[in-house]
Amino acid sequence: MRPEILNPLFAEIETLDGVGPKLKKPLERLGLARVRDVLYHLPERFVTRRAVKDLDEAGVGDQIVVPLTVVEHRSPRNPGRGPYRVLAQDVLGNICALTYFGRASYTAKKQLPVGETRWVAGRLDQFDQTLQIVHPDHVAEKSADAMGKMVEPIYRLAEGLTQPRIGGFVEQAIAKAPEMPEWIEPNTFEREGWPNWHDAIALAHKGENGKARDRLAYDELFANALALMLVRQSNRARRGQALKGDGSLRDRLELPFPLTGAQRRSIDEITGDMAQASPMLRLLQGDVGAGKTVVALEAMLAAVEAGAQAALLAPTELLARQHFETLRAMAKPTGVEVALLTGRDKGRARESILMGLLDGSIQIVVGTHAIFQDTVSYKNLGLVVIDEQHRFGVSQRLMLAQKGKVTPHTLAMTATPIPRTLVLANHGEMEVSRLDELPPGRQAIDTRVLPLDRIEEIAAAVGRHVESGQQAYWVCPMVRDSETMTDDIAAAEARYAALKERFGEDVVMVHGQLAPELKDAGMARFASGDAKILVATTVIEVGVDVPNATLMVIEQAERFGLAQLHQLRGRVGRGSEKSTCLLLRSNELSETGKQRLALMRESQDGFHLAEEDLKLRGGGELLGTKQSGEEGFRIASLEQVSKYIDMANADAKLLVEQEGGLESARGQAARLVLYLLERDWGVQTLRGG
Repeated sequence: MRPEILNPLFAEIETLDGVGPKLKKPLERLGLARVRDVLYHLPERFVTRRAVKDLDEAGVGDQIVVPLTVVEHRSPRNPGRGPYRVLAQDVLGNICALTYFGRASYTAKKQLPVGETRWVAGRLDQFDQTLQIVHPDHVAEKSADAMGKMVEPIYRLAEGLTQPRIGGFVEQAIAKAPEMPEWIEPNTFEREGWPNWHDAIALAHKGENGKARDRLAYDELFANALALMLVRQSNRARRGQALKGDGSLRDRLELPFPLTGAQRRSIDEITGDMAQASPMLRLLQGDVGAGKTVVALEAMLAAVEAGAQAALLAPTELLARQHFETLRAMAKPTGVEVALLTGRDKGRARESILMGLLDGSIQIVVGTHAIFQDTVSYKNLGLVVIDEQHRFGVSQRLMLAQKGKVTPHTLAMTATPIPRTLVLANHGEMEVSRLDELPPGRQAIDTRVLPLDRIEEIAAAVGRHVESGQQAYWVCPMVRDSETMTDDIAAAEARYAALKERFGEDVVMVHGQLAPELKDAGMARFASGDAKILVATTVIEVGVDVPNATLMVIEQAERFGLAQLHQLRGRVGRGSEKSTCLLLRSNELSETGKQRLALMRESQDGFHLAEEDLKLRGGGELLGTKQSGEEGFRIASLEQVSKYIDMANADAKLLVEQEGGLESARGQAARLVLYLLERDWGVQTLRGG
């Protein structure tokens, strides 16, 4: 149960004055559905103004507060066509135009009567020879009211909301926030000189208070570390089954190439964990094409040798089918029964798979989350392999653990190379194995950077490529031109139309907003070789395996993160043919964009690229979180994660292992932060197991 003290914060947003049905929608678009969400909707930046007596004290571009006397109102010559201007002068007689567009002119007429002096806050600009302030931020009758606006928070908005509106809701939310007991370890709290939680929230909305923001970021990292620590602890306490295979099935495998050292090492780590009674929780990180599937198969066969069943969970039906085909072919010499179960299987076929899982005649099953529905029962599920594990949150991963008679061993796999800091932050409950060598025979992918204005030549090259019997991917950064993006952004739909005009039925399109069956049908046409060019957004980032596709074109490559570019490039180079990746860049390249594309040209090592990406992004979004659906961090910036993650982990460990966990006095306070920052699945594990 959520602690009672937090109830005011989890009240619906309508409990704030001024939130009616009309405002509820734009607030929800910002993810603000409860009072707590408003508290954590922190300002993106602050405007700092200075007070000036007259306009001579200010420069163009300055944010100022200045007293001005209204001289004249000027309507546009054609009503509704031009700006509405209010001419005002300072104490020295300098004229400044207060300029309004659209309906804002009604406000101007009310707020600025001729002959009256008002304190005006805004940015000083110049148009022709006249000084002007466009849409003043504030117009106040008294200087004291204006002086209260010297440092002003700027929030992310949605259509229908204004800065003052959001500011008002924030003030109400802070007033409802209770004083809380301290959950941070006392020495850490003293050493960092942080404010208490309530003050930190208030200060973070008021101005550039670095310590307040750091404190809130630390709370998030601490809650996350504590939840993962509790998962780990409860997992150790669970009853698992020791699975020790005798090698009889694995010896029969006929692999086309010898295992790499990294594969052997990972297999030893995994089978070593599986031989213990406490359930394994291990993450297998492998670069694109490093051979994770073989490692997973070895682990699954070890489970079968020990008399248990194994299940592989894939995030999409297409990937599940692909894994099924690969595993069935590889496992053929062993005689092990591999089955596929997805949400689409109906009737007798489904019944016979369910019976096979129940009586144990099916030893390995591959599927989407359908394999964990209530109607599916296993004779003895001993190992669960989760592919592309970032698609499944921790809470979903925990649900899977309930399926065996005792808790099954769990092996999670990801092809997203994750820097060490972030492995700790997002997968702290797991041990980690790394595949950092590529199998022999994999050729380097020829990577080139070309300007977007050579698109005609590139399309012709794609045509020649397809005529030679090979296939190509063409990736675009977005689905539709949105209103906020400039016209130069090539939308997938427009590119698809242009290529279709040129190459006819050889082109298919796949993007995230298509219905799943259309998406699967498009992918299937491409995988079978029926279609030659696949135009897509990043939905193909993970796991599509078409060895005959040897050309990857990525449009506006500078708009993708390094990890994403590397993932996309890894879709080619899967067969014996030489593969090429063309990165098309626009003419306006930022410094970061240049560095990113240069790194892609120089390196094909995903782990190296991931660490470099982390440096390049600085305080930006977390690698592989916004890109991959991982919960990630809302408050902590990348810089703060790097700075505080080890401290937060040490603090969580101290609480769980030496201070009596959630039952101690500090533990009771820590329970609050788990619920407050929605990491309460950490608490659920204590009840669940």
